[in-house]
Amino acid sequence: MITEIKPRQAAKPWLLISWSLLVFGFLYLPILVLVAISFNDSPILSLPFRGVTLDWYLQAWQDKTLQRALWNSLSVAASATLLATALGLLAAFACCRYRFWGKNSLRIALNLPILLPGIVTGIAMLAYFSDLNWDLSLQTVVLGHVVFGLPVAFGTIYSRLRQFPDSLAEAAADLGAAPIQVFADVIWPYIRSAVISAALLAFTLSFDEVVVTIFLTGRDNTLPMEIWGRLRTRITPEIAAVATLVLLASGVIVLASQWIANRGEAEG
Repeated sequence: MITEIKPRQAAKPWLLISWSLLVFGFLYLPILVLVAISFNDSPILSLPFRGVTLDWYLQAWQDKTLQRALWNSLSVAASATLLATALGLLAAFACCRYRFWGKNSLRIALNLPILLPGIVTGIAMLAYFSDLNWDLSLQTVVLGHVVFGLPVAFGTIYSRLRQFPDSLAEAAADLGAAPIQVFADVIWPYIRSAVISAALLAFTLSFDEVVVTIFLTGRDNTLPMEIWGRLRTRITPEIAAVATLVLLASGVIVLASQWIANRGEAEG
């Protein structure tokens, strides 16, 4: 007896569309509410909104505490980005251009921090600094941000370096170019977009980081830590305005990083 196998019915389009809208709503509706609160004319969270105002953005800009926290965040993010990008470039170059014992283990170790929960990294580094009798400060925050910024920089630059044709470097060396000239004139133009993209991603991660910063910060707060501290009491339109600006800046940086990386790959 032969049983007829019926073809599987295609999923109903309306069901797929509804599920997609539900998922996107769950992910992005809180962000839209936050942005709306930042423009609400009322100092308390209430519906319906009484009107639209930009006063909360003006108050946030004039807040001296937020200004100091913003400067601290920019300083930490810039320092961590420079260190993470430089170390990531050196590590990627070593793993791509040289053969040595333990190279695969090094690659795994470099990618491990971004796979670990932030609380694990924070506790581990706090214990390490305590053993060294280091006082917690913005410097310890920078070192903590370098730890999880390094895998991002390494991965981005390493992926680009693996596509580099070795014949170009060999041809330049055969023509008498010194190793530093080969890197500056041949390799660097090829990987420049990847390095810039890696730096932008590392900067964004550092600027927005909260979990690791909680364990490593001293008396000086970064902007995310200041926002977190104020949110423990209540959400105000002023904090919503700051969060909206941070969200906008982070989104622009990430999009710029992706655009630069795609442009570099297109130019080859």
